[in-house]
Amino acid sequence: MQTQQLPGEYEISTDTHRLNLEVVHKFLAEESYWSAGIPRATVNRAIQNSLCFGVYQGAAQVGFARVVTDRSTFALLADVFILSAHRGKGLSKHLMRCVLGHEDLQGLRRLLLLTSDAHGLYRQFGFEELRSPSRFMEILRQDIYRSP
Repeated sequence: MQTQQLPGEYEISTDTHRLNLEVVHKFLAEESYWSAGIPRATVNRAIQNSLCFGVYQGAAQVGFARVVTDRSTFALLADVFILSAHRGKGLSKHLMRCVLGHEDLQGLRRLLLLTSDAHGLYRQFGFEELRSPSRFMEILRQDIYRSP
């Protein structure tokens, strides 16, 4: 477990017991473009099987990031957010530094993420467009969380 103190009484922690699942689920299900309608049980299972980072102001959770990884060769950064009331304070940059500096994510061969709107943030940390996109394949169930 890691905890990093930040300016303005903020901190980042990998202690999953501190995560406010209501805050995480509400954001992902109602405010994100990538997982609209995601069931709470799916969020809970994803958290249990990932390396998670919570951003807090005091006891209140204000941000989140999740890394799916084998902790040896590969990781996928997912579900990164800062609640709107706390944006513009550099928290996403602190969060990215904490994620990329985590001891379990050192020496990875590949670290991926998907984003539609935060390329500028992630480029600052070394992410770039896929060099060989034709090598990647996917099964995408775009509307899996939407009711019929």
